[in-house]
Amino acid sequence: MRIGVLGTGTIATAVVHGLAGDGHAITVSERNAANAQALAAAYPDVSVAANQEVVNQSDIIILGLMAEQAVEILGALTFRDGQQVITLMAGATLEEVDSMVAPARAVAIMMPFPSIAQGGSAIMMQGDTDLIAALFGARNRIFAVRDAAEMSAYLCAQAVLSPVTRMVHDAAGWLGERVSEPEQGEAFLRALVSSSLANTDCASLIAALNTPGGYNQRLRLHMEDTGMGESLRTGLDHLETGA
Repeated sequence: MRIGVLGTGTIATAVVHGLAGDGHAITVSERNAANAQALAAAYPDVSVAANQEVVNQSDIIILGLMAEQAVEILGALTFRDGQQVITLMAGATLEEVDSMVAPARAVAIMMPFPSIAQGGSAIMMQGDTDLIAALFGARNRIFAVRDAAEMSAYLCAQAVLSPVTRMVHDAAGWLGERVSEPEQGEAFLRALVSSSLANTDCASLIAALNTPGGYNQRLRLHMEDTGMGESLRTGLDHLETGA
């Protein structure tokens, strides 16, 4: 496929890493010159061009822009009928982006994570599931949502990644004060959490770790008693309402 990428920030750059080498012709914008040139130097199928030339050379265009800048940037560009646009912008709905890129069509909105660069990432998306699967499904897991309301809820819920990571970080710090190899301690906890959740649903894992008087049960009950669950729900409600 002929793929253009407008914007080369952290996520858009990771997306290019995840696409490069799959036989596509990829043109990236020069907005972040350092990232763009690094991608072109790393992959023979990646080239750098000005925004309009990215559009001209591409049949599929991936938008890695900030939503607040999108109207101005996209308004200065000329798209053509038949082009398909995939947006990575959390602050604009698929319908809003569609109006910005006419006569091209915004066919999908997706929210990848930096791990898409290596594969094994969770990708939440709305729209053309077949196109997203064709581009990214071989090495990542696609989670299709029904509409903008579901996408908004997923965006709120995915924010659990940061507090969960902070909990592992803090536990690793506590462990590191007590063991001879702190780096190994953190690696153990990361592997423990990721492998345990990868193939087991949360309810089943909680039940399996609910041995009466066991370490896992005792720590979980302590944290629940201190308001962990209610604090999480309140935080998610605030994200949903913009409070």
